[in-house]
Amino acid sequence: MPRNALYATIVLVLAVIAAVVSFIQGNWLGVVWVLMAGVSSNIAWYYLRRDRAARAEQAR
Repeated sequence: MPRNALYATIVLVLAVIAAVVSFIQGNWLGVVWVLMAGVSSNIAWYYLRRDRAARAEQAR
């Protein structure tokens, strides 16, 4: 797993945890955490796909 994808996945997990805690406390700031989780998820997928494409290109 590429390092950037790993970092983005860690941010994703932490943002989801922060969103759950925020919503449990009744704070609507959790919406920001949900948005951050979405962005970090997209970043993780991007780096995973890029790494997979690079490996496939090297295999040719």
